[in-house]
This record gives sequence, C-alpha cells and structure tokens, in this order.
Amino acid sequence: MKTPLSLITLALLSACAAPPSAPSLRYSAPEQPEAASGVTAKPGWAYGRQAVAAANPLATDAGLQILRAGGSALDAAIAVQMVLGLVEPQSSGIAGGAFLLHFDGAQRIQAFDGRETAPADAFSGTFLSDNGEPLRFYDAVLSGLSVGVPGALRMLEAAHRQHGQLPWVQLFTPAITLAEQGFKVSPRLHTLLQTDPHLKKDPLAARFFYNAEGQAWPIGHVLRNLEYAHVLRRIAAEGSRALHEGAVAQAIVQRVQSPPRPGSLSLQDLRDYRPREREALCFDHMAQARAYRICGFPPPSSGQIAIGQILGMISSATAQGPELADGLPSPNFLHRYTEASRLAFADRAQYVADPDFVNAPAGDWRSLLAPAYLAQRSQLIGAQSMKLATPGQPSGSSTSWAPMPAQTEYGTSHISVVDAQGRAVAMTTTIEAAFGARRMVTTDTARPGGFLLNNQLTDFSFTPADAQGRPIANRVEPGKRPRSSMSPTLVFDKTTGQLLMSGGSPGGALIIHYTAKLLTGTLHWGLNAQQAVSLPNFGSLNGPTLLESKGFPSSTVEALKARGHEVREMEMTSGLQAIERTSTGWFGGADPRREGVVLGD
Repeated sequence: MKTPLSLITLALLSACAAPPSAPSLRYSAPEQPEAASGVTAKPGWAYGRQAVAAANPLATDAGLQILRAGGSALDAAIAVQMVLGLVEPQSSGIAGGAFLLHFDGAQRIQAFDGRETAPADAFSGTFLSDNGEPLRFYDAVLSGLSVGVPGALRMLEAAHRQHGQLPWVQLFTPAITLAEQGFKVSPRLHTLLQTDPHLKKDPLAARFFYNAEGQAWPIGHVLRNLEYAHVLRRIAAEGSRALHEGAVAQAIVQRVQSPPRPGSLSLQDLRDYRPREREALCFDHMAQARAYRICGFPPPSSGQIAIGQILGMISSATAQGPELADGLPSPNFLHRYTEASRLAFADRAQYVADPDFVNAPAGDWRSLLAPAYLAQRSQLIGAQSMKLATPGQPSGSSTSWAPMPAQTEYGTSHISVVDAQGRAVAMTTTIEAAFGARRMVTTDTARPGGFLLNNQLTDFSFTPADAQGRPIANRVEPGKRPRSSMSPTLVFDKTTGQLLMSGGSPGGALIIHYTAKLLTGTLHWGLNAQQAVSLPNFGSLNGPTLLESKGFPSSTVEALKARGHEVREMEMTSGLQAIERTSTGWFGGADPRREGVVLGD
C-alpha cells in the first residue's frame, strides 16, 4: 500500500534535526519515503520562507537541512547534488556535468556552465567505425569513447566561491552520512537496476548494485557506499582537486582507457578542465496580459532557444479554438504546439553547438528568438501538419553547417531552491544515459561502491559531416562541450523584476517540451506548479507527434491524425520540479512520474 504523500512530508519534516550552529552539521537520515514505483499523485507543497525541490526526498531533505543551518540556495543545491549522486546514481553524479542558473535575490542572474568537454585527443571521427559508418548508439555509450571530462564539481566549487554562505566542507555532511550509514533502495532505483541490460556487465557495478544471483537489490535493501563516502571526504577537504588530480583522477583515467573501445581521456584533461560563467539568455513573454522575463541557459544548451522559439511561435500563430478541453491540452493547441516544435528543432539541428567553436547565426543567438523571425516562422503553421520542418534563416543569415541527424538523448535530474533571502537556483545535472557509460570507478576495491562515469560525448553528432562534406556544428572536437537540452529556468515579473518561479526537468531532448509545458500551464493557463507538472506530456522532435501513453483521449489522437499527424503514444517520463511565488510565500510541485518532493519552511 502506498503511503499518502501528506504523511510522507510530515514524516520527513519530523525527521529533520534542529538547525545546528556552523561549522558542524548534525545530520540524521530520514526514512526512504516512497513505497512503490510508477505514477504517484503529488499534492503540491506550500511554504512561507524557503523551499527545496529535488528528484529524491533524501536529497531534498539534505538541501533543507543546509538552509536551516544558515546556508544559501547555492549551498543547498550542492548538498542536494552530492546526495543525488548516491541515491539516484542513474541520473547524475560527481563524474558528470551541470548547468546552474543563480539569482542573487536582487538583480543579478548568472549562468554557470559545468558541461563536460571532449578530451584533447578527441577528433571528429570519434564515433565512426573502421568502415566510416557511425557506431551503433549503445556500442558508443558502453565505451570509453563516450566519457567526457567531468565538469559539475568544478562548476559548483566556482559558484560556491561567489555565493556560498556555509563552509564547503559542511555541504558534504548529509551525503557522507547517508553513504556510510546506508540508504534504502527506492522503487525507481530498483526498477531501473532490474531492467537495465548493461550495468551488470561492469564487474564493480555488478558487485555493488546486484546480489550474487545477478538480481538488483530489492526495494528497501540498505545500500552502503563506503567508497563514495571516502571520495566525498577527500573532496570536502581538498576541493575539486581531489577529483581532478591524484588517486581519484588516476582511477577515472584507468576506467576510461579500459576495453571495450578505450577512450583518450587523460590526467591532463582532468587537470585542465575549467567551468565557464556565461551570460544568461533571457526573453520577454506576454501571457494573460502580464509581461514576464524568462531566463535560461545559452548554448551549448539548446533548451532556452527552443523553448523561446516554441512559445513565441504559438503566440504568433493564429489560434483555432480553445487551448484546453476538459482540463487537457486540446487538439487545436497540440497541433500548433507540435508544428512550432518542428520548426524549433529544425533550427536546433542546424545551428546550436558550443559557442566557443560555433558562431551564432547573424552573430547573436538572440537572432533565433527575434519576434519578427518567430512571427515569420509561425506563418508556416497551417491547418495540416508539415511533418518535417526545415531550418530558417534568422536576419537573412546563411550558413555552411549541415543539419545534425536525429540522435538519441537521455538522462539528467533537476534541482530548484529558493532561500529565505530570495536567492534562487535552477540547476539541471546529468551523466546522460541511465547509469551513464556503465563504468564504475573506485580507488580501492576493498571498499564497496564508487561512482559512475558519464557518457556525455554521445550528445555530439556521431556523423561529423553530411554527404556533401558540409560539417555539422555539433560534431566532436577537442575541448568542445556537446550540445545539451538541459533547461534550468528562472521566471521574473518583467515590470518589477521579482522572481516568480524556478523550474526544470530531466528527459533528454524532451526536457525542452517538459519545461515548455510547465511554463505554458502556469503562465498561460493559470495552473499552479503542481497542476502544470502533472499534465500529460506532449511534443515533437521534428518527426512524429509524441503523446504520453494513456494521457489523452482517443478523440484527441484521431483529431490530430485528421490533420496529418503521425501520432506515437509512448512513455514520457519527465521529472519536473518547480517552485513558484504565491501571495503567502512559495508553492512547489514535483513530478508524479518520479520520486521527488518539495520541502521547506
């Protein structure tokens, strides 16, 4: 029987220790709260002063304890990330990457780029076989070739220097405590372990995540990760250098350079990694006669550009009938939305890549968001589906790039935090595919556990050029960051500058649609964050129209087919987290498709 979420929340809050005085943090791990996998209705949570939203309640609780100890939103996000790397290892970790938006509570918005990079010895044909054909996707994922230079930890360290309130060492206490004392395997972790066909091929992972018969540890099994605790203790004491140099770095390189298909990542690559601080990419948006400023991440993320294009085009396109029908997105809205999506994803495939290697069209990424350009593109949305869109030419620009072929994307987790001083974080974090490259790292095989490596380089185009020899913008190059769909988002009142919401989601390329759904539901349809998060998912990647299985009535499917859509109903497992401002404080929503909760004061 499932425990009601109201009782779960009360249990979590009652398990929280009183705020200790710095610099030490006493941490008592709460019980793992969810008793079953699958979809679980979430009620939404209201708080007056501060709130944390994350994909696992143990991680959410860790962030809240940091806030109660006097930490900032940034401090809390770091603690959350370290716990997620333990309890949700399929999605993110210290050997992955992240994009983080930070608001200082007054007016400054910063974009901290911790995206992984290609090793110095990588080359455009990295993912081509000996006969010049692209590798099969999982042959690439399960290889050392897929592992990028980790960036999340160095990025968090750089952000902490600017915005941390508590000592760096204190932020690791919750994760170390949980790793040493053990945590109960959750339903979602158990399900993913049991169904993954590849993880147990790695001897270290097989020994840690599975029993002697090769079965995933059952729900509720207490899993202790002593190696992870050991590595975190070193990072807490030495900073990111403990991961990027010395014994841990050597262990990473050894695993990357092991068969099959060894990668080239080196100790020098790890030492040389530097995060970037970029200018947040913001656009203005009108909804229900109110002006908003929506801020997200610039390239190498494609998320904010695509979201802005979709919202701009559906606002420009002529509406035909109501947008909601019986509380669900209507066929008329879904038609306009998915047509706009095709146009946005066509531009994404043509133009977006690491800005340190690729110039923006017309010299400015904002050219892709220019109202005149989006109005022009929206004219292509007719009564029937275009099925496949072609890229546009913002500001009349021309390009020598070839469109990137469609390619699988996975992964990630999202964290949103708002603290009592009004500072806010939206951070999306990843190791790409579930369990990344399925390569576990340890510095001592006598200690159980370790951490998993990313397979982030498979976000590059496997094909470096088209048949005419035109290069693809998102091809592999040394030191380059692969294009991402991660879309951490902060929403502001355009007139007052007041922060209104922090949100985002995991989900590969579908992150774009999940986040756009959140924004549409809250800003356009007047839903609260939980109602918007819980709506069924939908979208298009410039191919079929995708609808979440069992989310829409058959009449909607038939209406779309009548307009020429090729409809595919499928699992669309978003993991949206959102915290929105209300008249009395903050209200948080967590995705019913995953295990997250929102906690606060």
